[in-house]
Amino acid sequence: MLTDIVVVDLTRALAGPHAAMMLADLGARVIKVESPGGGDESRSWGPPFVGPDEEPVSTYFMSCNRNKESVTADLKSEEGKDFLARLVAKADVLMENFRPGVLDRLGFSVERLHELNPRLVILSITGFGHDGPEGGRAGYDQIAQGEAGLMSITGPGPDDPTRVGVPIGDLLAGMYGAYGVVAALHERAGTGRGRVVRASLLSSIVGVHAFQGTRWTVAGEVPHAIGNHHPSIAPYGLFHTADAPIQIACGNDNQWRALAGLLGVDDERFASNRERVGHRDELIATLESALAADAAESWLQRLADLGIPAGKVRTFDDVYSWDQTRSQGLVVEVEHPTLGKVELPGPPLRFDDNRYAGAREQHLPPPRLGEHDEAVRAWLDSAASSD
Repeated sequence: MLTDIVVVDLTRALAGPHAAMMLADLGARVIKVESPGGGDESRSWGPPFVGPDEEPVSTYFMSCNRNKESVTADLKSEEGKDFLARLVAKADVLMENFRPGVLDRLGFSVERLHELNPRLVILSITGFGHDGPEGGRAGYDQIAQGEAGLMSITGPGPDDPTRVGVPIGDLLAGMYGAYGVVAALHERAGTGRGRVVRASLLSSIVGVHAFQGTRWTVAGEVPHAIGNHHPSIAPYGLFHTADAPIQIACGNDNQWRALAGLLGVDDERFASNRERVGHRDELIATLESALAADAAESWLQRLADLGIPAGKVRTFDDVYSWDQTRSQGLVVEVEHPTLGKVELPGPPLRFDDNRYAGAREQHLPPPRLGEHDEAVRAWLDSAASSD
């Protein structure tokens, strides 16, 4: 779907690389510009590392850099700056996640970039925003999860704030950034000019506060972590059986009545959702007492037969071997230059022709550092000679 789009990816770590990978999955040509010697710092993040000792590959780097080309350039040198200027002139999108002001000091302010290419869409991702009293702060996901309130509503209780198990602030910033880029490309089709898209870890986390946000802004309630149960719906959470936990989610009273009938629960305190939420602790204890009579698999089958939403708590090995996961194209195989055939988590979008992530028929492995130095420079030389 984006095969006519060229993206210059100056980002590193996770938020920006994830945004660029989303466009690459949709067919865009993504040219990742890295520093000579070490490249993207996530190349050194691990363990785990895989491959030969003389050229270890970070699985972290592999998670967010498929379908890209890697070139090296020292952007502090005149040669590197000239190379970037030539790339910008041929690109549709430039992505960067430097701290505010860094790209300006390198000689590539927004004004300069648009002098080189008025059609350029620029995605700029920061930790806490591009302005405001704390706009210059460095942005790391761990810090942003705490500062943006997410940790305060995650974990077993209010005294144990807990980070989400993936760098969700980074990932959300990348997703919002890619979403903004596609909107700006659509606008450019009519105006002929690119614009700047700005995203941050702070804004992206606050942007998904959802009903927890309006609990405060509208109702004046400060949300707190309550573990594996929903603050506004019950029963809706994790419950222990005779041998393993399962999850049950009753979103309406009909589902609750079916569950109550299955488990033999007849208690006026649980008649409506509002009452069940008000007596959540007693409800959990009552349900787990009944669920302790049988194993998880048996309960899951009976719940499915009654149309009550329920599920397992799967480990990653189970998720990636699950037939349903694989049926959705969520695992892709690539041929890596040093690792051979490997499987990667696949792109989440699926279109009506049953292809995954739009225009890309075959996925490419995350690149080795500088793997495409010659090819990209030859392309620029060829483009210059034809102009």
